[in-house]
Amino acid sequence: MFKPLTIVDSTADFVVINKPAGLSFHSEEGPGVVAIAEQQLGEKLFAVHRLDKVTSGLLLLARNAVAAAEFTQLFSRRQIQKCYLALSAVRPNKKQGWVKGAMQPGRRGGWKLTSAQQALAATYFVSQGFENLPFRAYLLRPYTGKTHQLRVALKSQGAPILGDSLYGAAEADRVYLHAYALAFRFAGIDYQYQLLPDSGEQFLALVHHGLPGSWLTPWQYAWPAAPSLPFER
Repeated sequence: MFKPLTIVDSTADFVVINKPAGLSFHSEEGPGVVAIAEQQLGEKLFAVHRLDKVTSGLLLLARNAVAAAEFTQLFSRRQIQKCYLALSAVRPNKKQGWVKGAMQPGRRGGWKLTSAQQALAATYFVSQGFENLPFRAYLLRPYTGKTHQLRVALKSQGAPILGDSLYGAAEADRVYLHAYALAFRFAGIDYQYQLLPDSGEQFLALVHHGLPGSWLTPWQYAWPAAPSLPFER
């Protein structure tokens, strides 16, 4: 049973909540995060993006149909910047850079990257190791929004996300993927949100140690321009 959802921010047009890890987005065997938020706030809410069940962190929900349509357009035009934190117990093939490829269904409900020219995905990541911590931390920016995109991206670099047994990682107390930051302009106002993870032994160790200074305001990070190829959202 989940505790009441933490409301990170609330405006007339949208709310930003902290989604717990392990809570489904859609209602399955029990109420999903949207249904719980609706019950908690006593109003109809509109999903404009989603997070995997295993992922915690910032989730944006519109409070009316007009706002929902505008946010859908912002996401489609890639004008909402999303950044995620992840941990892996394995060193990657490279410490930072692009992961680009076609997302195709794989085994056991997973996905894989291929060289096909459809369902394309693009992610840029940077990473940091720590002398006294048993993991490497990743700051990831997806430029597209495919199912399991970040999980597949790190798997393709030989560094599956800690706890993500679907993609070959050792089991842990959770899958260490967290929706860390959102930044966008809506109705003429700039909004930036940053939320540290609050669950998982290793995430708490990272928070206690401290993130690299350049990761604290990820919307100001010197991210590369979006790929010129026609990547799909």
